[in-house]
Amino acid sequence: QVQLVESGGGLVQPGGSLRLSCIASGFTFSSSLMSWYREAPGQERELVAQITPSGVSPYYPHSLEGRFTISRDNGKATVNLQMNSLKPEDTAVYYCNAAFGISSYWGQGTQVTVSS
Repeated sequence: QVQLVESGGGLVQPGGSLRLSCIASGFTFSSSLMSWYREAPGQERELVAQITPSGVSPYYPHSLEGRFTISRDNGKATVNLQMNSLKPEDTAVYYCNAAFGISSYWGQGTQVTVSS
């Protein structure tokens, strides 16, 4: 079955960095659109970054450009999110998403807390 397992979350001070990872299994990772989303308390889940199967031209919302970087390793079926210059408003549960065909799958999420 499809599995997406996120890791790398934690507590970090403002201005710090974290690297999230998502290990995928149970589907053809190299053919899948991979994304990171986040959901803060009381807010809707929002797209953070997205990367095509080939890894060309990743997408970021304008507000996050320059701080977040998504990457993928098709050989290891992993997708990463490097987050720099973190702000308290980046605090949220971060989710990995895989989309292929009409299917969409989610990981369990990893908590990121930015606080001094």
